[in-house]
Order: sequence, then C-alpha cells, then structure tokens
Amino acid sequence: MTPLNHGSSTTILNSLNDPVFVVDGGNNISFVNQSAEQFLQSSQSVLVGSKLNLYFLDGSPIYQLLEQTRKEQSSVAEYGLRLDSPRIGSHLVAVTTSPVQDSADHCVVTVQQQSIARKIDHQLVHRNAARSITAMGAMLAHEVKNPLSGIRGAAQLLELNADDDDRQLTRLICDEADRIVKLVDRIEMFSDTRPLERTAVNIHEVLSHVRLLSKSAFGENVTFIEKYDPSLPEVYGNRDLLVQAFLNLVKNAAEAIGTQGGEIVLKTSYQQGVRMRLLGGKDRMDLPMLVTIEDTGPGIPEDLHEHLFDPFVSTKAGGKGLGLALVSKVIEEHGGVIEFTSQPRLTRFSVSLPLVPKELRADLHTANNNKSLDG
Repeated sequence: MTPLNHGSSTTILNSLNDPVFVVDGGNNISFVNQSAEQFLQSSQSVLVGSKLNLYFLDGSPIYQLLEQTRKEQSSVAEYGLRLDSPRIGSHLVAVTTSPVQDSADHCVVTVQQQSIARKIDHQLVHRNAARSITAMGAMLAHEVKNPLSGIRGAAQLLELNADDDDRQLTRLICDEADRIVKLVDRIEMFSDTRPLERTAVNIHEVLSHVRLLSKSAFGENVTFIEKYDPSLPEVYGNRDLLVQAFLNLVKNAAEAIGTQGGEIVLKTSYQQGVRMRLLGGKDRMDLPMLVTIEDTGPGIPEDLHEHLFDPFVSTKAGGKGLGLALVSKVIEEHGGVIEFTSQPRLTRFSVSLPLVPKELRADLHTANNNKSLDG
C-alpha cells in the first residue's frame, strides 16, 4: 500500500465538511482546511501564522481544551460548547482537540456544527418530554385512579344480582378499569422526583442480567452477542433503574426483530475525554462510559426520528409509547445522554454515562465491603 504524501493528506482534509485547523504551542494557526476558512471567514493566506485570539477571545473554552490536550497528550471532546467571536459570531458546536504526533504542543482542532446542534436540541427535547409527562403522571394518578376505584366497585356490586348477559358487561367494566389503572401506574413512574440513590454499579453485571431476562421472557428468536471491555470501571448510578432502562431498549429491539429472528449486540467501550455541557449550565459532565445496543431489525421510520423519545410515540401497533420516554428520564437522572441512529438492518441506541467520582470510589467500596461482611 502506497502511503499518503502531504499533498494527498491536504486533499483529504479539504474534502471534509467539518472545519479543521492546527495550532502550535503559542496558539498560532499553522494549518486550515477549506471548511475552516469558511468557518473563520478568512483565507488560508490570512489565517496561517495569525494568532488564535484574533478569532476566539482569551476567555473562550477552546483554550481550556487545548491546554488539557497538551497536558494529557490525548484527545478531548466537548459537546454543547458555545463559541463566541466578534468576527464569526456565536456558534453551538462540538470541539475535539487532539495532539499532533512528533510535534510538541501542536494540536488539531476539529469543529462540528450542525450535527452537534441537532444532538443538543434532541437531548433538550427528550428532557422536556420527560418533565411534561412527569407533571401529567402526577395529575392522572390523583384525578383518574380514585374515580376508577369507584366505578369498579359499583360494577362489582351490580354483578352480584346480574344475569349472565349483564355479568359479561360488568366484567368488561372491571377489566377495562383495571387496564386503565395499569396504564396510569406506568405513567405515575414519571412523577417520582426523589433524588437517585446511587452507588458503584458494574455495568456488565447489569447488561448480563438484562440479557438473561430478555432471553427467557421475549428473546427466543434473538441471538444475543456481548462485546464488553472488561477493563472498564464502575458507573455511578442506580442498578435497578439501569436494568429497567436497558431492558426497555432490548425489549424494543427484540420486538422490532420479530419472529423472523436476528441479532442484538450489547457493547461497552470507553470514550476518552468526552464531556457534555448542557445549554443553560456552566458545569461539564464527563461521560466516558458508552453502552450501545444494536439490532438487525427493519429500522425506525424516518418520520418518527424527531419525536421518538416523546411520550405516546410508538412504532408498534397498540404500543403505549411510554418505554422510551421512561428510558430518557432514567438516563437524564443519571446525568447521561441517549442517542440513536437507524437504518434497515442496523438500529443503534448509544447511552453515555458518568463513572463513579474519584473522591467517592474509596468510600463506596468500603461501604460495599462492610455490607458484604454484615451479610
């Protein structure tokens, strides 16, 4: 295989839609591709050799990323970053900074514009949907369940003196009242706003448990494939809620595959330097744990992509459309992010989660060990 020369590398970089530029140790721009010229609104001849602070003010978060990359000599990615500049205006972007091999203090900066804006918008939509259904769940629990109890009790009294034909009607009333109560119970789960009880959770134990439950309950036509990174540390979360969330995702995948059979892949990996800064917030959340669930089903219809995590949106006939809204709420409460991509024969849900904070790891392990000894 013939290695790429410098000219070929430049041609490839110029073919990218994302702005890419290189800065040296003094934050002078030493290279830009054509998309970076458009983004920075200057030509290559003007940009190369100029100071980065001509385009991004000294307080811009991009300098923090550059500093971290030089210090750790590893790539750092941050989502939901707002870059403000008197020259180029304000942009909501994702920025990735990476060290240049054999070039001390040089960094490659990659900027993603439209794709990350959509990602943040989707995340906010998911969170707003969860909050809306939380309020609705509390209202339904109070306003619907009490009258239903009265209706069911009255039907049972009528049933005592009813003939066979009328008894069928009273039984129908009771059955329908029970069905509505079950639906309200599911919605009521969204109204629980108590803080999560968190501890160190082995994500592989959670996923293995989900696979066993799925195989015995609804996955008889599915081949499960597990691709785990055994070196991954523990996540900081609530085991039961994580089981519930991933079980919902796997159940949806199995139902999409149907009786024709197919595969579901459960995978974990580590995302080095991935952080999320949500709109309206100053704090950044490190989300290095990536869990993906893939299936070989027919895919999600395109017209549902924008609203898939909204309540009462479902791809299944007779579906209630609460499963993914619940998943979104659980992942949000963990400070994580859920995304998906879908095409025929490959639908992938990706969940990014935080790890146990370093300052809590020793305390949590001590507490867990003491609990094991007491048991």
